[in-house]
Amino acid sequence: MLTGFRDVAPAHFVLKIKSFSLFEKNNMEKYESGEFEAGGYKWKLILYPNGDNRRNGEDYVSIYLAASGTSPFQLGGEIHATVRFSVYDQIRDRYFIEQGRVARFHELKTEWGVPRYMLLKTFTDPSNGYLVDDTCVFGVEVFVIKSSGVGECLTLKESASYTHEWKISRLSSLGIQSFSDVFTVGDHKWKVLLYPKGDLANRGQSLSMFLDLVDADKLASGQKVNTRFTFRLKDRNNVVHLQAACTVWLSSSITDWGWPAFAPLKTVQDCLKDDSCVIEAKVTVLGTISKLP
Repeated sequence: MLTGFRDVAPAHFVLKIKSFSLFEKNNMEKYESGEFEAGGYKWKLILYPNGDNRRNGEDYVSIYLAASGTSPFQLGGEIHATVRFSVYDQIRDRYFIEQGRVARFHELKTEWGVPRYMLLKTFTDPSNGYLVDDTCVFGVEVFVIKSSGVGECLTLKESASYTHEWKISRLSSLGIQSFSDVFTVGDHKWKVLLYPKGDLANRGQSLSMFLDLVDADKLASGQKVNTRFTFRLKDRNNVVHLQAACTVWLSSSITDWGWPAFAPLKTVQDCLKDDSCVIEAKVTVLGTISKLP
C-alpha cells in the first residue's frame, strides 16, 4: 500500500470521532457513517476501530467505502472509482493518506476497503498525532470513473500492396488536372491525381501529384485508412528519374495526399526527352481505424 502525507483536507467526506476509546468499552465493533454524495452516487464510510477480524484486520484500524442503495446496480450495473482514505495528524496539521486505488462496486460487492489500514499501536500513539484527547478525524475521497464511450479500433492489414502504372504518351497535352484509372488496394479504390503544369499554388513551376482515395465518401465517421505509397516518374524506357514516398492517414475529410511540388517543370522536361512518361504508384494499405461501437 502506497502512503504519504498532504496538507489538503479530503474532498468528499470527513468523519470526526470524539471519545474514540468508548468503541471498545461499549463493545462497538464498527461504525457506519451517514450517506454522502460523490461522483453522482451515494456512499457511506465504514470504520472498524479495533480491526475487522473477519478479514484479518486484528490489531489494525480497518476502513471501507460502501455504495449506498441498490439503484446503481440494477440490470447488472457497476461503479468504478478511485478511492483514497486519510486520517488527520492533529499535531503536524497534515493528512496521512493511502494513495488512491481503483475499486469496482457491483451488486455482489457493494463495499471496498483496507482491512489493515493502520496498526492500532501506531494510531493510538499520542506522538503520531492521529488520536489526540481521544479524538480523531478520518476522511475519504471518491473519484468515479465514467466512460465517455469514446474509443477506436485499429485493424492492421497484412501486406495489402499493389503497383499501378499510368502510361502517358504526351504529358504536355494533358489538361490542368488529370486522373489515372481507378485501381483497388486493401478493399479500397484509389487513383493518381496529376497536375501536369502544377496545382493552383505551383502553376507553371512544378509538377503536382497526389494519391486520391476514391471511395472516401463511403468511410464511416471517424474511420481512417493508413497507407504507405511511393510515386516514381519513369521515361518510356522504364528508367526512374524522380521518386517520393510517404505514409499518411486518409479519411472522408482528408481524401488525398501527395506533393504539390513533386518536381520542377524544367527538371521534368529534361528527364522526359520525348514528352512521354510512366507514373508508377506503389500503394500499401497498412491498416484502418474505426470508432468503437
